[in-house]
Amino acid sequence: MVSVRDTHFFHSALNDPEKWVTTFGLSKQDQKNLFDNYHKVIDLCDSEQQVEALKLGCEMVEILVTLNMDMDTLNAALIFPLLAQEVLSTEKVEELWPKRIAKLAKGAMEMEGIRALQDRGGQSNVVSQVDNLRHMLLAMVEDVRAVVIKLAERICYLRQVKIADEETKVQLAHEISTIYAPLANRLGIGQLKWELEDLSFRYLQAKTYKTIAKQLDEKRIDRENYIHHFVETVKASLTEMNIEGTAYGRPKHIYSIYRKMQNKDLKFDELYDVRAVRVVVEKLQDCYAALGAIHTKWRHIPREFDDYIANPKPNGYQSIHTVVLGDGGKPVEVQIRTQQMHEDSELGVAAHWKYKEGSAGGKSASNYEEKIAWLRKLLAWQEDMKEGDDLVEEIRSQVFNDRVYVFTPKGEVIDLPAGSTPLDFAYYIHSQIGHRCIGAKVADHIVPFTYQLKTGDQVEILTQKEPNPSRDWLNPQLGYINAPRARHKVASWFRQQDKEKNVIAGRELLEVELLKVGLKLTDITPAISRFNVATADDICAGVGNGDLRINQLIHFLDGYHHKQTLEEQDEAALLELKSKVQSAPKNSGKDIIIDGVGNLMHNIARCCQPVPGEEIAGYITQGRGISIHRKNCEQLADLAEAHPERITEANWGDSQSSAYTLTLRLIAADRKGLLKDITTLVSNEKVNLMGVSSQTNAKTMTATIDLYLEVENNKEISRLLNKFKQLKDVSEALRL
Repeated sequence: MVSVRDTHFFHSALNDPEKWVTTFGLSKQDQKNLFDNYHKVIDLCDSEQQVEALKLGCEMVEILVTLNMDMDTLNAALIFPLLAQEVLSTEKVEELWPKRIAKLAKGAMEMEGIRALQDRGGQSNVVSQVDNLRHMLLAMVEDVRAVVIKLAERICYLRQVKIADEETKVQLAHEISTIYAPLANRLGIGQLKWELEDLSFRYLQAKTYKTIAKQLDEKRIDRENYIHHFVETVKASLTEMNIEGTAYGRPKHIYSIYRKMQNKDLKFDELYDVRAVRVVVEKLQDCYAALGAIHTKWRHIPREFDDYIANPKPNGYQSIHTVVLGDGGKPVEVQIRTQQMHEDSELGVAAHWKYKEGSAGGKSASNYEEKIAWLRKLLAWQEDMKEGDDLVEEIRSQVFNDRVYVFTPKGEVIDLPAGSTPLDFAYYIHSQIGHRCIGAKVADHIVPFTYQLKTGDQVEILTQKEPNPSRDWLNPQLGYINAPRARHKVASWFRQQDKEKNVIAGRELLEVELLKVGLKLTDITPAISRFNVATADDICAGVGNGDLRINQLIHFLDGYHHKQTLEEQDEAALLELKSKVQSAPKNSGKDIIIDGVGNLMHNIARCCQPVPGEEIAGYITQGRGISIHRKNCEQLADLAEAHPERITEANWGDSQSSAYTLTLRLIAADRKGLLKDITTLVSNEKVNLMGVSSQTNAKTMTATIDLYLEVENNKEISRLLNKFKQLKDVSEALRL
């Protein structure tokens, strides 16, 4: 059924790390390296949450070891969860680990930017989305190992949510199946792609998954016996022909079976590849020799034959696929490939590190460069794509869309998204080819601009001397252009033709708006680098044609030229806080179960201010109901000693109040801008700040700041405390 690797970390990583490290088959030096790094990480873990992060890192290491990743990747994976869960700051990682490992772990953090490809609701956050995507592209091109670390983390989370609620499982599975599995496929990492797809499918369509799994299992013994006999016959044939190689039964992936049933409208019993065998040989010519031996021994089904060695898949996958009728006329799918093709298929870009230092390094490096060539193209194109939405769509096209492979008249292969037209092809070759295109030929026959190219088409573009694009090409309803990059090039050409008019119109608009904030047209120079243009005229043109939002531009210039001093920022923050101070709200009284009974009158004790997630107990007061304390509250201990009969059991109920008030105290070196930094952090965390008070010790130059906050649970408190401790000059953060 699902091919998943064994994991040992639950049994030995924490109890016997030395034994755990030896299970990976690493060299003595690498074992010591990983063992030392493990102890460096565990020394930083002093809470249950941090130990859980370490467990996640251990499982990621186990996954990456099977991909033959290098030691830097394994060490970066071990610390990555602590960085992602903000147990460690980037600065701390850079301080404790070599620069190359810290940089790789930080690069894996940048992979979060790929989530912008899924978020398509509204445009208010397009700028931040595009910034995240650009950071992600840079990290991927600079070191694609960062992507592999992120994919390993996603597999771990898929395994963990098995016991989570249905909504959590479905949400995570949908994200991974639509974003991370296609990315693993694009990078050729079949070993991770299949597990991401199968686990996601298990949560998204549980009933269908179980049905297929049951059908696979029902005749498993008979099928295994049949495959064993078939494999032995293949091995004997290879030996007779002096072909070095091996054969074995191939594990089936439930999602691939489902996809084939859907795409070909077949029932389970009609599938040809339920019985599957893989043949791995040493040399390329042996692939075809083995194919000849198998076709001689058994009759094959011509329509089920594919030569992906001569015509590789979009992600570089190479193998020969054939279906033959074995004993009893039962169909058996056979895959034939070389050992290196097998490594490339299972490991993709990760195979580069296995052979990096070996004799096959040149060939592996070449395959590696081919697999990430599309990343380098995207990095080059993003400079041309000023519109954030264009970049987002282009990346989505490159990662998620199916691809077609067409040829130039000289025989060069061009990789385009499925649905591309001759105009998309022309603009891919060069902008000027697209601008001057007047027609296209496919296989020497004139085709319309709306013709959708197919894999294997040979395309010739007919051009004229002068560029003359049509505005109709931009109309998506007419189907002339489907690729985002080509559409962007056409739009840019028309904008350039009208640039002089746009500059004049934009200048007039800017003069009026700048005057309102006390600025002049000569003050727009700082915006040139901020908005990634060449001149002030480009700023005006962008405003004139609507590419630049004038409100965003004015806001930036106003902040740049009228920047507050740190003292002014602190004062403004304090005034804003004072305006928000209000008494703490009373809790609803319906969120706590006391001695098995709900709806009893109670109040939250001010001395310890418990929140959901913490162990609590009640104290029966005189006339004020039941006072709810944390179980470790010192005042509750005093009350219990004086009146033990008044202590009662209490638990958080299912229906809890949305917010609970508490006080956090920060002790820090007094400096300008401290209060602004604190309030900005609280705002970014989306926590409601009810009020603040502070005291300064002139002798020690320290400030004690009490924050009155509304929180929902103790996890939120832990996160806030960790964040506060990472603030500059903050020496202590605690809950009162």
